[in-house]
Amino acid sequence: MEKGTNPVIGLSHTAEGPATSPVDEDADHVALVRAGDLSAFEFLVTKYQKRMLNLSYRVTNDHDEACEVVQDAFVAAYKNLATFRGEAKFTTWLTTITLNLSRNKLKQMRSQQGRIAYSLDEPMQTSDGELTGDAVSKEPSILDRLETRELQSRVQDCIKALEPDFREALVLRDLQDFSYEEIGSILKVREGTIKSRIFRARESVKDCLKKCMGKL
Repeated sequence: MEKGTNPVIGLSHTAEGPATSPVDEDADHVALVRAGDLSAFEFLVTKYQKRMLNLSYRVTNDHDEACEVVQDAFVAAYKNLATFRGEAKFTTWLTTITLNLSRNKLKQMRSQQGRIAYSLDEPMQTSDGELTGDAVSKEPSILDRLETRELQSRVQDCIKALEPDFREALVLRDLQDFSYEEIGSILKVREGTIKSRIFRARESVKDCLKKCMGKL
């Protein structure tokens, strides 16, 4: 499984109503997989593995365990594709599988370890070892970049401190860019509840950041 990168964290400020759900762009590839075309499934794996890894990492806070979860998620998706009725987009269905497996993995980790030391400020390295290169003249100074990294780390810590229900809703909306309707389908919760959770999560993160910045 290809390792993902730790993305720049940002909170959406455009939450006026659900995003429009487009036609499932993966329908043709799903049909090909059902017809026995393995390369079509490999295309879907390549397309979504980093996104699923990011999601699982946000739930488990462990990169190696997240990699295992994503592998299991794609295996489960392939084995159960015949049951996929297309009522939701493929990516929504795959996200539901990944999220459920990530929750189960987190419970397993907690039962084995008693408690988990979270460290969301540790960067997730890429499999080919790509790291930030030397700064060129047009890039921000080292101090500027350190300041940005510090802020990102604090945002991640604030997201980590959220209750699981609120963290999942926030990650799916602001980091995974799902619509409210899609999030409701994934979490099996009414859209109004999703909006409420996201609003409260954003406010909690804002309050947390204010406290953190006040300590600087």
